Amino acid sequence: MTTPMLSVEAVSYAYGTRRALDNVTFAVAPATFSVLLGLNGAGKSTLFALITRLYATQHGCIRILDFDVARASGEALRILGVVFQSRTLDLDLTIMQNLMYHAALHGMRKREAEVRSGELLTRIALSDRVNDKVRNLSGGQIRRVEIARALLHRPRLLVLDEPTVGLDVTSRADILQHVRHLIAEDGIAVLWATHLIDEVDPHDHIVVLHQGQLLAQGPASRVVDECGATSVRDAFIQLTRSEDLIGGAG
Repeated sequence: MTTPMLSVEAVSYAYGTRRALDNVTFAVAPATFSVLLGLNGAGKSTLFALITRLYATQHGCIRILDFDVARASGEALRILGVVFQSRTLDLDLTIMQNLMYHAALHGMRKREAEVRSGELLTRIALSDRVNDKVRNLSGGQIRRVEIARALLHRPRLLVLDEPTVGLDVTSRADILQHVRHLIAEDGIAVLWATHLIDEVDPHDHIVVLHQGQLLAQGPASRVVDECGATSVRDAFIQLTRSEDLIGGAG
């Protein structure tokens, strides 16, 4: 069997007496688009902090390919690209300065970083803005630069935590389409965390997380069928007993 790009195995995490994750297990296969679907407070950001090693795992194991992020964090993180929910670019630096700084953190040589940055900026249609300060970009453009930065070192797994929060409908669709194309073009695996139903495609693999518990996982169409529902929205409502999810009827 193909080794998963990401394996989350019986992971639990608590903040004092409050349990944010409760025995969560799922996997992300190579070259696939997986959606971590849940309301605010479901545990998505806690899980991302564990995957990216911002938090130390308390219980369970997280692997990127065959590398345990707790025991071989250097090897694991070298094949991981990350886009956090909060904006993390330096607003007072130019696009290229931001990318070159990130490349240096990954030990990339200057010439290699310049060439790779140029390729990625062309792909996101921002090569003509290379010397613009980030603060002069729109929200959607900033997000595209953050994705380009995450791809600089050619990761095999890209994880994005609520990457379309605060964007208008057009920018959201543009970012989503861009990331989906990465799978076909680069063969990377993607874990996309969202609370927006209309960002889910019937062919996506979904992981439904609610109040720290894994409620369902598998192809979205199969989860819908197993719930006896007519849409991802209806299946989510049945699973979580909540109608608070925002977005279209996926």
